[in-house]
Amino acid sequence: MTAAVRFTALGDSVTEGVGDPVADGWRGWAAMLAPGLSPGPVEFRNLANSGALSHDLTTVQLPAALALRPTHAAVLIGGNDTLRAGFDIARTARHLDTALAALRNQGAVLLTACLPDPGRLLRLPPPLARPLARRMRAVNTVVHALSLRYGATHLHLADLPWLTERSLLSVDRLHPSAAGHHRIACEFHALLTAGGERLGDAPAASLSAAAPGFVADLRWMATQGTRWVAARCTDLLPGLLLLATRETRHLLLGTSARLDTEAAAATAAALRAGNGPAALAHFPTPLKANPGTPSGARGTARSGRHPA
Repeated sequence: MTAAVRFTALGDSVTEGVGDPVADGWRGWAAMLAPGLSPGPVEFRNLANSGALSHDLTTVQLPAALALRPTHAAVLIGGNDTLRAGFDIARTARHLDTALAALRNQGAVLLTACLPDPGRLLRLPPPLARPLARRMRAVNTVVHALSLRYGATHLHLADLPWLTERSLLSVDRLHPSAAGHHRIACEFHALLTAGGERLGDAPAASLSAAAPGFVADLRWMATQGTRWVAARCTDLLPGLLLLATRETRHLLLGTSARLDTEAAAATAAALRAGNGPAALAHFPTPLKANPGTPSGARGTARSGRHPA
């Protein structure tokens, strides 16, 4: 019997489930949410993988997702793009636009989210944190705009209390903990319910791991944290140091606002150059809506505040 609801998740390590370990790998918010997307059977596939860039979204994950013809599709990506020396908001926007346009044209209910600023999560010094924050702001601006364009159910994930509720973050401070993944799943379930979706039960609070404590934080930094930073230094750090130097120079000159203006202009230009329906030219097979899927656009909704 074919499941009435087919849920496919696309994205990077956050959607893969990093921070929520189970016996055979990772679970994560998408797997927690899946059973509650319908009172009946739900077929779930997670195509997200750690380290994925927006380029991987369209070249690897999207063709596989379209072949599954999902009724619901989550697309959360872009954080890794901001952690690369060659970050280009126009390129990131193009890949996101392509994926959302193709999935929406096939009739899928779209789930999107803006992402928290990695510099704040890692508590980087201001000259390093500000360039990353500016990049993350650009990505989130694009995600907000595209969510409106394609009627996605959008979660303001960046607004969740990651810094004040330490239990929501895993030991690496970049990924949600088991409790954090559960919180995300509950937030999406609440948004879909408020939007009129006929759903099953809200995700159960079955956590795979305890929240990390101070000792666990120190252990991770001593055993894995330095390795994590070193792995990114070959790509990110040289470029980030140049950005930090530029940031410091503008701070001293009192012209920091110029950098914000430049970033905002680049983001606006990226959205004006969006793919829209032209994105579908990348896929030779005509895409049609799934039977029974509403054809009207779904309005975006701001995330509620529900207990995890």
